Amino acid sequence: MADAPILYSFRRCPYAMRARLALLMSGQAVAHREILLRAKPAAMLAASPKGTVPVLVLPDGRVIDESLEIMRWALGRHDPEGWLAGDDAALIATNDGPFKRHLDRYKYAERHGSDPIAHRTEAAGRLDALEARLRDQAQLCGARRTLADMAIFPFVRQFAAVEPDWFAAQPWTALRGWLAGHLESELFARAMVRHPLWVEADSG
Repeated sequence: MADAPILYSFRRCPYAMRARLALLMSGQAVAHREILLRAKPAAMLAASPKGTVPVLVLPDGRVIDESLEIMRWALGRHDPEGWLAGDDAALIATNDGPFKRHLDRYKYAERHGSDPIAHRTEAAGRLDALEARLRDQAQLCGARRTLADMAIFPFVRQFAAVEPDWFAAQPWTALRGWLAGHLESELFARAMVRHPLWVEADSG
């Protein structure tokens, strides 16, 4: 795939997940380079010095190193399910800002020197809002999945996995159903296929 964009990715990263979901939906072929975040390859850092995934290097040399921009680029080329109609910037910003901040300090409390229960409580407030939204509709922006769902659910997945029994005990019936539906989808299974670790000396 010499003429395909190069995607630097890390399987478990929620930002990389949502980029892969959009790339798959758009049908955009990529040369997938699976990396370790603790051993970032020089080629990726040369393309994007900030050192985070995902990074998409286009055949003309342009670099897209923000996950949402990768999603919008891919869907701008081909959007068979109309995901861009649900590009709810405010909802996604709440996820990527306040919710992600509290999620990190809940999941990685020791790293941040934070009170995990306090941050769990703050993050849960954001999920209460999603639950209310999903009581009246199947997906975040209506009846069908769109960009907002794909941009947000990898982070809800990460939150749910910190304390699964606690998450299951919360009054989030609609939210849990929504999350399960995306986790069980064929698209997510394709996005989570394991790729061999890319070695710097490799040509592709």
